Amino acid sequence: MQRLAASDHLKLQQWFLPERPGPLVWAHVVRTGRGRCLVDRWPNPRTVIAKVADNYSLRGDPAYLDEEPESIAGFVDAPEEFLPVLRQLDPDLLAWERVVFQLDGDVCRPPETAAVLRRLTGADADAVAGLAEGISWISKTLGGPAGLAGSGLGWGALVGDELAAVAVPFFLGEHHEDIGVVTERAFRRQGLSTACAAALITDIQARRRRPSWTTSPENKASVGVARRLGFRQVRTDRLYLVRTPVPGPDD
Repeated sequence: MQRLAASDHLKLQQWFLPERPGPLVWAHVVRTGRGRCLVDRWPNPRTVIAKVADNYSLRGDPAYLDEEPESIAGFVDAPEEFLPVLRQLDPDLLAWERVVFQLDGDVCRPPETAAVLRRLTGADADAVAGLAEGISWISKTLGGPAGLAGSGLGWGALVGDELAAVAVPFFLGEHHEDIGVVTERAFRRQGLSTACAAALITDIQARRRRPSWTTSPENKASVGVARRLGFRQVRTDRLYLVRTPVPGPDD
């Protein structure tokens, strides 16, 4: 597979239509400039890969997926016909069930919290970098702690001087933005992630995009937050975990 020049990323749009709420890897690469796209040949590719951090979207003919085993490791969004090839890369591959929610109307405002809720700025990079290891994934698709903090997209809840919760568009698409939220263990069950997400949703809708929320059906806390905010489930999905364990409750 060869890396595609950033100037050609938009030419792959046909492979990723229609845009649906959920893992918007290719759209995120195009919109943010983070990540990369690969093709088996150029022009006229037969297989394409969009990648940001450890998230992948695969499209096309799996017969032309020419990748070394160590080159794909993470969360893979791909049609089922890619499964045999992915199993060759990782015989222990797992399918991780996902539920996808969408917010069509106004957000249901949560009760006020005692925390200070505000938009994150570049000055918050160290605070984002200081998040516990199990929730540090929140900044991966925006280039790490400095990228998230400096993007102007994230919202945080601060308790004293500590960053207790963060909400950010984990994937930014043309029509949808998929929300990621995390809360430090000591501050859970206080409504902080719900409050951050509600503020973020206002931003997303002001950008005339539709908020979406993707989680696993076993993550009852995440499902509960989505429903309290007014999201409705629109579909189920799955990601293939290649050379990657199933995330734990803190992930």
